[in-house]
Amino acid sequence: MSDQQPTNLFAAAAQTRLAARAPLADRMRPTTLDEVVGQQHLIGRGRPLRRLVDADRLSSVIFWGPPGTGKTTLAQLVARASDRAFVQLSAVSAKVGDVRQVIAEANDRLGQHGRGTILFLDEVHRFNKAQQDALLPAVESGSLTLIGATTENPFFEVKAPLRSRSTLFRLEPLAEQDLHQLIRRGLATEKADATEEAVEYLADRAAGDGRQALTTLEVAVALAAAEAVENDTIKTPTANGGPLFTISLDHATAATDLKALRYGRDEHYDVVSAFIKSIRGSDPDAALHWLARMLASGEDARFIARRLVISASEDVGMADPMSLLVADAAARAVEFVGLPEARLNLAQATVHLATAPKSNSAYKALGAAMADVADKPIGEVPTHLRDAHYSGAHSLGHGVGYDYPHDHPDSWVDQQYLPNELAESRYYRPTSNGYEAQIALRRPPASAHEPRGTKMNSEPTP
Repeated sequence: MSDQQPTNLFAAAAQTRLAARAPLADRMRPTTLDEVVGQQHLIGRGRPLRRLVDADRLSSVIFWGPPGTGKTTLAQLVARASDRAFVQLSAVSAKVGDVRQVIAEANDRLGQHGRGTILFLDEVHRFNKAQQDALLPAVESGSLTLIGATTENPFFEVKAPLRSRSTLFRLEPLAEQDLHQLIRRGLATEKADATEEAVEYLADRAAGDGRQALTTLEVAVALAAAEAVENDTIKTPTANGGPLFTISLDHATAATDLKALRYGRDEHYDVVSAFIKSIRGSDPDAALHWLARMLASGEDARFIARRLVISASEDVGMADPMSLLVADAAARAVEFVGLPEARLNLAQATVHLATAPKSNSAYKALGAAMADVADKPIGEVPTHLRDAHYSGAHSLGHGVGYDYPHDHPDSWVDQQYLPNELAESRYYRPTSNGYEAQIALRRPPASAHEPRGTKMNSEPTP
């Protein structure tokens, strides 16, 4: 026996013991694509990713999806199916120098042995501009195949040049039947059984996250095993490897007491979008649900308050002008009171906005006015509207001809306020919703040809 053999034997024994003590999710990591649970839209027979892997024709890709959906597993299986070398870095700890070293080794490997290199870069969204720039030449030339993994939307976090040179594959949260299958496999690995209620509970609490399901299952197994030993009900191992004990709903419930909430940057934008659209759609129950999701996930209360203030003008507007004051008061309460009590103020403002009459007339009016300012000749300020409060202004004609509205019984006089070039423009058209219906009736006409009190939400006659 050579001097090297004992070292190798000891190393192999250490690896075996480490593997036996590894988390359940790692011990169950698939060894082939056929063993992967979920993502059949990508790796099912004949699906795009499966075809590329089977043909070993995969170019640089970015796996994008929530935690626990198989990004790292797929990267490792892709490498296993290829004859290319596999190098793994974490964007959390890797430096530009590490990237350049990998590229240099990949070039040497390709030049000397004709063998390509796959670089698996976990948390690719954590790479800064300089690090992403360092990757570009190698990815572009093909000397290095990048497999990036991210839980964040790559359109927000990955630079366009690197993104455009990679194929994006979106991984979906695991479906309920996938989680059931994964949990059953975990039970077999742990030589345990579980009631249907326990399996359903664990799957529900995982919220599409396979790793979360297995981690929680591992805790439930430990609790059930400890109870079986304590009560002397653990079964004797059988030749066919039957279950030694059973996990009940109580064990599953004890293993986790909070539902897993995914809330990365992508979910941040999706949830707040659903929140605002629920308010706009006058559904207070849905709006409160999304508010609760944001609060439970630790969203910045000031961000929520800002969105409420914006919605008060964009979606409610002049149909209920008080909504802006309510939203502003909630925002001030967030600063003055703070969480958790300010949740009540946010909830009140949310319900107020959701149940208020809606009008986007002010929003549309500003958009139309901005478009005219950008695209049309806008002219000068009419002479009679110019500042006449300084010496010499009158000699320039400034203010001459201005008719003071308060000198008239109704505080209104028919005179032109727009530049000559835009004199016929109409921007604000009140709706008949809520308070705005009163504005439509009392608003002065735009010209002397329009009878006073005319509804202003109809299009002008050609």
